[in-house]
Amino acid sequence: MTTTITHWVDGSRFDGTSDRWADVTNPATGQVSGRVALASEADAQAVIASASRAAQEWGQTSLARRTQVVFAFRELLNSRRDELARLITAEHGKVHSDALGEVARGQEVVEFACGISHLLKGGHSDGASTDIDVHSKRAPLGVVGIISPFNFPAMVPMWFFPVAIAAGNTVVLKPSEKDPSASLWLAELWKEAGLPDGVFNVLQGDKVAVDALLTSPEVQAISFVGSTPIAEYVYETASRNGKRVQALGGAKNHMVVLPDADLDLAADAAVNAGFGSAGERCMAISVLVAVEPVADDLVARIAERTRTLLIGDGGTEATQAGDGKEADMGPLVTKAHRDKVSSFIDSGEQAGAKVVVDGRDVAARGGDQGFYLGPTLFDHVTPDMEVYREEIFGPVLSVVRVASYADALELVNANDYGNGTAIFTNDGGAARRFENDVQVGMIGINVPVPVPVAYYSFGGWKRSLFGDTHAHGTEGVHFFTRGKVVTTRWIDPANRPAGGLELGFPQNV
Repeated sequence: MTTTITHWVDGSRFDGTSDRWADVTNPATGQVSGRVALASEADAQAVIASASRAAQEWGQTSLARRTQVVFAFRELLNSRRDELARLITAEHGKVHSDALGEVARGQEVVEFACGISHLLKGGHSDGASTDIDVHSKRAPLGVVGIISPFNFPAMVPMWFFPVAIAAGNTVVLKPSEKDPSASLWLAELWKEAGLPDGVFNVLQGDKVAVDALLTSPEVQAISFVGSTPIAEYVYETASRNGKRVQALGGAKNHMVVLPDADLDLAADAAVNAGFGSAGERCMAISVLVAVEPVADDLVARIAERTRTLLIGDGGTEATQAGDGKEADMGPLVTKAHRDKVSSFIDSGEQAGAKVVVDGRDVAARGGDQGFYLGPTLFDHVTPDMEVYREEIFGPVLSVVRVASYADALELVNANDYGNGTAIFTNDGGAARRFENDVQVGMIGINVPVPVPVAYYSFGGWKRSLFGDTHAHGTEGVHFFTRGKVVTTRWIDPANRPAGGLELGFPQNV
């Protein structure tokens, strides 16, 4: 039986008027599990109008009331997180424990938003000049649009909407059509938490829906996560239409391993960061830079660990029906994406890279029809190869051998992307030097996936970010608000000035 996944408008489901629908597939089985509405231009405008109608009242709702609703959402999410994780696994394919981790990381931003009051405080200067006081305040923008990718259908929207809502904005979320059910689940949870109708809305669809958000005069800001070409398009189109934009793009994250590193720790980290969530994350490590003479030893340790991974359906039912052991890695999100990633493996092999572990012949548990590709480890990769240059977004780890720290740093800094990087070493001086010299936005030191905690901001450099503002943290609060400065003068009746015209510039006295 297939489910119907619709839009969410004014606190309830909305089928829309479009006759366009897309299939939603369980990647572990290859079976169609639902169909999702693809918005028409009229549908998009109806959803945006809902957010616009609610914007003024929600923006004027007390900060105390707004944070109470966010806290209620937090409590409901904590009690029902397993339910959301099951939805994610069924449509994205990541294993259940990984889906739970996704929810937990998104929940960190919800909890951060519960304390937003401190970050919305303005400043005050009493007696800035004679009888003049000055104070500042932060005001919501109004309607904001969030366009999220398939790889984190819950976490990525939660990087943005808790802060946006707590700051007094209304939201239109456009999720990926590949795994859209989490968006409706979140909308229903907001309603249960007491959020007024129209404050959180869901617009399902494809490019029609995206372009409506990017061009609508009612939408004041756009938050986007996805590939670099689309991030660039979103930034250029939305900026041209007068919007504030944070567009987070792609990545090619490098993990540098120095000769003094703990190689067991580094090998564990490389497998976790390279193959977790089937490599479908912008913070995955896809290039391991081995500073000689450690490459042979390190590659052997990674290969040994990689060959032990269990690939299969990551749902709880599949786990219980099997031997009770959860799969380490699930399928890729679609057959087309699986085939594309497999073609990168073909390309790397043809270019002369050594295939140490080949994922193309994977035997997945319980999934002959699923979109499976096993973890693949390449050695002797060079920067001219396609498998090195392109963002693969799959379970493919490439080892590049270099002679020195300087060569490793040059390799990382020469890359077009600057999202995340890591260094593994026991030398504090080398780690500190890398931290200062590397041209990347998020850095891990003996931490392979350096996603910041919620009160710090997430985002990269170079072609990994379009716009000036990163997600969540203080930068996120500033993105979803704008400043006002108010200068006031109250005349003391006992010392009222004589008055008269004065055409000169006011004096600061």
